[in-house]
This record gives sequence, C-alpha cells and structure tokens, in this order.
Amino acid sequence: MATDVHASLMNCGIPASKVRLVIDLIRGKNAVEAVNLLKFTNKGASLPVGKLLKSAIANAEENFGLNRDNLYIYKVTADEAPTRKWRRFGARGRFKPLLRRASHVSIILREKE
Repeated sequence: MATDVHASLMNCGIPASKVRLVIDLIRGKNAVEAVNLLKFTNKGASLPVGKLLKSAIANAEENFGLNRDNLYIYKVTADEAPTRKWRRFGARGRFKPLLRRASHVSIILREKE
C-alpha cells in the first residue's frame, strides 16, 4: 500500500487561477525535478508553491523515512479561499469594489513502487 504525504498552504495571497498555471507544470512529475522546474519558473506563484513542495518532501523524509528521489507528485490542487472585499474611491463620491482573491494549495506526494 502506498503512503501518501500531505502538505497544504492555506490563504495564499495569489488567486487560484494564477496558481493553477504553475501547478499544471509540475503535476505528475518527480518531486526533485519539480523543485528545480519551479526554481526557474517566471511566475509569482512559483515561490509559495516551491516552498510548499519542499515542505512536503521534508515531511516525507522526516515523518515517513522515504527517499526523496523516489517521490512523485500524486495530486496537487488549488482551491478558492475567502475573498477580501476592498474599496477604491472613484469620481463623484462613488467607490469601486476590489476583490482580493486568495487560494488554498495542497500537495500529495507518493512513493514510486
């Protein structure tokens, strides 16, 4: 039976639509290869996703005694977090609503057989 290693990032300040662009690059890849790919990806979401992936690898090594070279990304998701509603004041006494979206990111690693 395969052991699943979980790591999650709650309330990341980047919208889920932008995070999904980054996690689509690493889905199904080897964990060490994905860390190197994220290091050179020119997107804002690559930094928090990279830190989350490194945390998941550290969880696998420390808590389960797995080898990092045998790990691959089994499942990675980015879901919507609660939206903060802000306002910017406009002309003639009106205000313009701003939606500051956030996301929840979760990674599940699994060991190759």
